[in-house]
Amino acid sequence: MEAEKTTTISARLDEAPYLTRMTMRGHTVVADEPLDEGGLDTGPTPHEMLCGALAGCTLITMRMYADRKGWPVRTLSVDVRMDRSTTLGAVETRMHLDIGLEGDLDDSQRERLLQIATRCPVHRTLMSPVRISIAQKA
Repeated sequence: MEAEKTTTISARLDEAPYLTRMTMRGHTVVADEPLDEGGLDTGPTPHEMLCGALAGCTLITMRMYADRKGWPVRTLSVDVRMDRSTTLGAVETRMHLDIGLEGDLDDSQRERLLQIATRCPVHRTLMSPVRISIAQKA
């Protein structure tokens, strides 16, 4: 069994309509909603942040693998698109990644890096059961 890993983020929404400040490991990030949704558009939406988490993790995982193998990767890029639809109250979410690989890589290296993209921790989290519990702070 693998070791358990815990990530904790604190978030606070004060008086601005939707501006939310999140703090993690000494970093502060804001989330908001666009103007046409009643927000102030001071930051990405939570869904955009989710896509960003997948994009960042995918690229970092691919770079780590390529570096360990000594492969000549110059630039990795990814565009993430999330489509959500609701039918009879059930939400279906589809995420699509278009990955760019720049460098003097052969076809087998390119294929392997695309396989590695599916092994990033965020991808694995999204593809696994996620259990969410909610409790009121004391």
